Amino acid sequence: MKIAKPLNIVQTTFNELCGKGGGIGGGPARSKVQQLLHEGSKKLNKFAFDEITDQLAKFPDRDPWHVCFAVGLGWGHLAQIHDDFTDNATKVLSSLDITSLGKAKAFHLERGPTPIEQSLTGGYAMFQKVRLPEGLPNDLASYRRAQERWLQPILSKSNERPRYIGSWNATAMFMVALFSKPALASTLKNREVMLPPGGPIYMALSLLHQAKLISQKPAGSALDDEAFEPGAIYENNALMDELLKGKSDWSILDVHSGLYMLGTRHNLSDQWA
Repeated sequence: MKIAKPLNIVQTTFNELCGKGGGIGGGPARSKVQQLLHEGSKKLNKFAFDEITDQLAKFPDRDPWHVCFAVGLGWGHLAQIHDDFTDNATKVLSSLDITSLGKAKAFHLERGPTPIEQSLTGGYAMFQKVRLPEGLPNDLASYRRAQERWLQPILSKSNERPRYIGSWNATAMFMVALFSKPALASTLKNREVMLPPGGPIYMALSLLHQAKLISQKPAGSALDDEAFEPGAIYENNALMDELLKGKSDWSILDVHSGLYMLGTRHNLSDQWA
């Protein structure tokens, strides 16, 4: 269950906890892993708050949901976080401006320009279908209702889901929006808002299942791509809720950030915690 070639302090410490044992079946102690995930989430949470706060402040004339969607593409390692990317991406999400789409695609990372193109054109299609609140809500119930509306055409068997609106683009925008409101995010305890279930989160949940710290394997896969299992959103968020239990001073958003640090293979993650 140990992580080969750990890249950050969370992964290194997890390996140490695995060596010490003390948990069910000889795995790491549950309370120690919970504390590790909580501590590992703090700096990543601060980065996230600073980044979305900065972008919202720089583009006050744009729909804040569009800004959150654009920043979410950066956090999903589909695009570089850059003012020019946010500028052009939000124009695409608003009006499907082809010139802006070409400029936004130039900020691609290792997966190339296609995921950016499909995410933004798919996002535009979604914003045409789904009416969200004019501003970012100030209560979790409003976020839940907004996300339910957003997920409906994605999960519906009768509608064709826009390409690359998979598990990440189905949920990341809401996670980014919550990071802009840390006091509200700290109250996220009962899965009012679904968070991204794949990629590093899937990998971390798989490790914790091997360590007998959660009751079942995560659903879906380690890939955040255009294909996804809709049920993975709910099943993996239920596992995050399971990890939350027994420790009162953190939220599911903290659990998610800690899992990201545990499961990421990003070479710069040692700078995040």
